[in-house]
Amino acid sequence: MTTMKTSLLSLSTTLSPPPPSQLLHNHRRPYFPQTFKFNVRASSSSSSPSNSFSNHRVVVTREQGKNGKLITALAKHGIDCLELPLIQHTQLPDLDKLVSLLSATSFDWIIITSPEAALVFLQAWKAAGTPNVKVAVVGTGTASIFYDAKPSSKQLIDVAFTPSKATGKVLALELPKHGNEKSTVLYPASAKASHDIEEGLSKRGFYITRLNTYTTEPVQHVDQVILQQALSASVVAVASPSAIRAWVNLLPEPINWSGSIACIGETTASAAKKLGLRNIYYPSNPSLQGWVDSILDALLVHN
Repeated sequence: MTTMKTSLLSLSTTLSPPPPSQLLHNHRRPYFPQTFKFNVRASSSSSSPSNSFSNHRVVVTREQGKNGKLITALAKHGIDCLELPLIQHTQLPDLDKLVSLLSATSFDWIIITSPEAALVFLQAWKAAGTPNVKVAVVGTGTASIFYDAKPSSKQLIDVAFTPSKATGKVLALELPKHGNEKSTVLYPASAKASHDIEEGLSKRGFYITRLNTYTTEPVQHVDQVILQQALSASVVAVASPSAIRAWVNLLPEPINWSGSIACIGETTASAAKKLGLRNIYYPSNPSLQGWVDSILDALLVHN
């Protein structure tokens, strides 16, 4: 279990990424055994300056305007990106309920399980007057949203817990309780998020309130010229199960697609596997750096 006692102002002293050697061994993994032998070889050489990715393209698929950090990180490796937004986010009525609850009620924990959920929560938190809250996040990628926010208010969000493995099931299993009392939890999430957290925490005696503050839908229009370029790209980078489903729906023959999928984390990778995709890469702990490393692994196999 990893526990963080920190605030929004202490980014420089917490959650610093491990050195490259650790990332190579701990953060990147393919989803299928048949690609593992290639990925081990790729991991041992991905930092070599002799590797060239000039003949490959990575498709980035987050909502318009939210691909910038990944594009910048990949550009440092000489990687060309093609932006093809696959999903769009829509706020739901529970967002207003979240503002009301944050204004009037105190919770032992607030659980945030994705970067998008963190962004939506920050919006409600500010509207509620920036109250003191203690947050449990599913991984460092989600935690970074809070650190990047840097609110000027004296009221700080205490990012106090991250599970040993970045999944909802493990978070529900490891979240600390306050003695023998029935701890209260607020869980603002996507309407499409699983119920692993509610079920796991309820079994442990937590009292949990879930609010579906937003949802994700496939984009209404996909540029066909860009799509044709994306279909021939080496790697498609995805950050959610919704994006995976949207990509598969665009493939003429998913089973014959020869590209690789680089997922932000295990939950998204699991969705890709269930949809029949192959050559799936993901980091053990979701983060921007881990995601980039997984993309590099996938590209090296293509090289």
